Amino acid sequence: MELKERYEEDLFLVRGALAWTALLTLCAGLFLLPYVARNYVLFTLSLVAVNAVIAVGLNLLVGYTGQISLGHAGFVAIGAYTAGLVMAKLPWPEAAAAWGLSWLAALAAAGLVAAIFGFLVGLPALRLTGPYLTIATLGFGIAVHQVLTNWDRLSGGRTGLFLPKLFFGPWRLEERPLYYVTILVAGLLIWVASNLVRSHVGRAFVAIRDSDIAAAVTGVNLTAYKTLAFAVSAAYAGIGGAMLAFILRYLEPQLFTLFESIYYLSMIVIGGLGTVPGSVLGAAVLTVLPQQLAGLKEWLPIVYGAAIMFMMAVEPRGLYGRWVKIRLWFKTWPF
Repeated sequence: MELKERYEEDLFLVRGALAWTALLTLCAGLFLLPYVARNYVLFTLSLVAVNAVIAVGLNLLVGYTGQISLGHAGFVAIGAYTAGLVMAKLPWPEAAAAWGLSWLAALAAAGLVAAIFGFLVGLPALRLTGPYLTIATLGFGIAVHQVLTNWDRLSGGRTGLFLPKLFFGPWRLEERPLYYVTILVAGLLIWVASNLVRSHVGRAFVAIRDSDIAAAVTGVNLTAYKTLAFAVSAAYAGIGGAMLAFILRYLEPQLFTLFESIYYLSMIVIGGLGTVPGSVLGAAVLTVLPQQLAGLKEWLPIVYGAAIMFMMAVEPRGLYGRWVKIRLWFKTWPF
């Protein structure tokens, strides 16, 4: 863990000339990349941005608040299908659809509907902890998958749901424009989460994670903050699901199985529990890695399980925790 000696050190997300240089270089690289990279690379980076949003939301719930969830794919599915239904089923005027109001409304609706379901799922969390809460969230994810599979009129069932093309004025949102949209939305949500965890809300989340009894004694409203954690986490998952729907332009229930929930949980464990940068790092690694191991698709669950066990044994704080240790080592070298 990085030690901060003064409260002022926690007021700024980016400190120092080197950090600002790295951030501006990263932003410039992401902006210029579409002009030199192939569409496959842009597609992969768009998926990284989507998974980063979902992982950050899940880390707010698991890493910061200590509420284990194995049904996060259910929230992603709710967001994706909400966005798909808003775009495909509502009678949008041609001008509104042409100027992007349909997909902007779909994005907002996905986050809102998922947040409502997250609040409802968070209510049992007031009385459930540990494996009991895990089983409850697992049941929620399975229930969502079954509803989407069997309710043909709502989701299209196994046939799936096709989304219309996305437009913003004269531009059709395909590889390059859609890449910019996903990167922009992901950057904004990561910035919001980074500020949230440094606020009194984030400190309340951490207090609940460490000891909910001690948190209640010190004045933390467990009912409000536990349900808030579920709602915010679900909202992030819903927005991530909507962006996934925009990228794929096709939805079907097998995209949101229990394996996907384990996949998202693996991201935050490998990246680093209780860290926003760790969520992004874990999402990047576990988005790119399966594409490099496409020939071992049936072995991927074993790969993920082995990676989690290895990481917990070697570096419980994840990849980001290892980076913090390396950075501190260089700061103190040669002493």
